[in-house]
Amino acid sequence: MYNQVVMDHFKNPRNVGVIEDPDGVGEVGNPLCGDMMTIYLKVDEDERISDIKFQTFGCGSAIAVSSMLTELAKGKTIEEARHITNKDVADALEGLPKNKMHCSNLGADALHMAIQNYKDKKTGVARKPEQRQEKHEHADGETCHCPYCDVEISSDAEFCEACQRKLTEEEH
Repeated sequence: MYNQVVMDHFKNPRNVGVIEDPDGVGEVGNPLCGDMMTIYLKVDEDERISDIKFQTFGCGSAIAVSSMLTELAKGKTIEEARHITNKDVADALEGLPKNKMHCSNLGADALHMAIQNYKDKKTGVARKPEQRQEKHEHADGETCHCPYCDVEISSDAEFCEACQRKLTEEEH
């Protein structure tokens, strides 16, 4: 199910931990699968990411995505890192199973939130933390799959008939 690159980043994750007094923090969670990811940034005066760490609670794919994401972003300028996409992370991992592609979204989203948090701190902007919305993003011709049972579903489905699970987060 998982390739060697994914397994290596799962078994030997890079950049795990917390940065004390970080320059930027991004935290996301996926209500569909329960994965939680926090990215911490340290940025030098040249706007380059000098250190990046993560804490992830979730499946092997989420851990591998977090590890690979930190490897992709470390040493890049803020502007370069801002352009890292979920597809870049999945490609660097040499692919993820269809029902785990949503994990790559978490990584890119957490990085982008950490970068925004860094920029906000730098400019003194006080912003309410953004609520991440689960998105269905597909390349042309790709289909949406249930994150629980991998059955093909409509991109706007709220319930999976195959496994009888709700696919949207409850509003509180």
